Amino acid sequence: MCGIVGYIGEQQAAPILLSGLARLEYRGYDSAGIAVYDGTEIQMAKSMGRLKVLEELTHQGETLPGCSGIGHTRWATHGCPSDTNAHPHFNQSGSIVVVHNGIIENYAKLKKNLQNKGYEFLSETDTEVLAHLLDHYYTDDPLAAIEQVMHRVEGSYALGILFKDHPQHIYAARKDSPLVVGHSREGNLIASDVPAMLQYTRKVYYIENEEIVRLSKDQLNFYNIDGEPVEKESTTIDWDIDAAEKGGYEYFMLKEIFEQPKAIRDTISPRLKDDDIVIQELGMTDEEIRQIKRIMIVACGSASYVGQTARYVLEGMARIPVEVDLASEYRYRNPIYEENTLTIIISQSGETADSLAALRDAKAHGSRILAVVNVVGSSIAREADNVLYTWAGPEISVATTKAYSAQLAAFYLLALKFSKVRGTLSEEEFQTLRRDLEQIPEQVEVLLGMQQKIQRFANRYLAADHMFFIGRGIDYAIALEGALKLKEISYLHSEAYTAGELKHGTISLIEEGTLVVALATQEALYAKTISNIVEVKSRGAFVMAVTNFGHKEIEKIADYVIYIPKTNSFFTNSLAIVPLQLFAYYVSLGKGLDVDKPRNLAKSVTVE
Repeated sequence: MCGIVGYIGEQQAAPILLSGLARLEYRGYDSAGIAVYDGTEIQMAKSMGRLKVLEELTHQGETLPGCSGIGHTRWATHGCPSDTNAHPHFNQSGSIVVVHNGIIENYAKLKKNLQNKGYEFLSETDTEVLAHLLDHYYTDDPLAAIEQVMHRVEGSYALGILFKDHPQHIYAARKDSPLVVGHSREGNLIASDVPAMLQYTRKVYYIENEEIVRLSKDQLNFYNIDGEPVEKESTTIDWDIDAAEKGGYEYFMLKEIFEQPKAIRDTISPRLKDDDIVIQELGMTDEEIRQIKRIMIVACGSASYVGQTARYVLEGMARIPVEVDLASEYRYRNPIYEENTLTIIISQSGETADSLAALRDAKAHGSRILAVVNVVGSSIAREADNVLYTWAGPEISVATTKAYSAQLAAFYLLALKFSKVRGTLSEEEFQTLRRDLEQIPEQVEVLLGMQQKIQRFANRYLAADHMFFIGRGIDYAIALEGALKLKEISYLHSEAYTAGELKHGTISLIEEGTLVVALATQEALYAKTISNIVEVKSRGAFVMAVTNFGHKEIEKIADYVIYIPKTNSFFTNSLAIVPLQLFAYYVSLGKGLDVDKPRNLAKSVTVE
């Protein structure tokens, strides 16, 4: 949530700041601002609304000349969206300016103390406390002032700071909010995420918790919270910059839907070797895998729905008991930690605040941590014992598609690996499943060919008030993600239910014309799901069914049928989700909404 950029170098800063903020729009925001040192003063411009308002206000940055500055896209937490509450924030004299991502939990106490000392506040934000607190501790040594502030504040933060008295530097610091530093021959940069700086450099440094960095146009210095120098190694980003561009698509979401075959292929191919599954980064011996007694999967949002599928797949193949927990609830239920438990944290960004907190809690209790993440060098990746990366590339749209599919593929690999080591599958079963896994990317491409057919169907339901998704087993996990995709980008009420629970209350909501999306891909549960479809049809529902090729008889019951290629029942989520993604996309598009940036949502939830 929120986006931070900073630049110091030979070029004009404002256009670079605006460009970086544009590449962070996916993180979610309601206002934006930049501050630039013009050689005499720090000049600032900020506005509520989309970034284009700020671009027009500054004439694409031309009205703010200068070669060092910081910028921000704000997601309102303390104080409503407004020009005044937008970042950056000054101290009273305008000599220190701050941008901040995160939440200062003790800001009210700090604010009261500062007010008692004569400081006046213009905004409702917690961030303005930081600007005045820096002013309070500043005695011509920016680093010392930042250290003092870091010792005083509680909560999470990534900070970009500019001091008028030290225009040859910009400063940054972090605790529990992501921050990346980039180095190039034309200058140095800070950002909340790598895409903001890909246009200028591929050489980046990941800032650890409670670290500070001082940037000049040609030098980087890193320090810990006590001001002691820290040595850091750079990472080279190998993403193609085109991966963070729309590439001719109207929206990133559609582009990323069509990138799913590549994301799945890139995730599985390096781990399929000589008729075997080889996951070197797993870091576990065969004996350690055999000793696993329980798996805890912890995640948020779509990643938690990946976990729901993974539970069926891991238990079904490897016969290991699996629990799935929402990260936002995990710590607060005082979980029971048992010996030989593997905790798996799933996160696209690797910065999800609740998931990171769950990781730390599990690790503190002695659990082994495996992270399934997409962003190399992210906080979760660095703090886990081992990392299984999903090679989906940058995902820009708020609504996840290709990262979700890559996460599913990662768990298929894990399940097959664990199954073979533990001897729960015969060699013939293992090789059949392995071949089915290899075919998934091509099968997804077949489903993407249904794009226009699904668009025509979606256009019929633009005025719907609510929809229901039903399924059993893995189909229920698919239904959860399908309902989430629809609600988050179209703002239509949509809910997923286990089909067997319909008669326990939910069926009372079915009336004439209600759209029900029925998932029927699990062969062992197919007949029971058909009975549930009949139940809702008899109450007036219009049914869209998603099932496997060959089930022609379903056309006598359902009003509209989408067939997916045949695969093992463990893998059907990877196929059935594709038409549901396209359906949600075209409903949103037909309603004239911003598909990539749905209201009130952010791509990376870095605060609790």
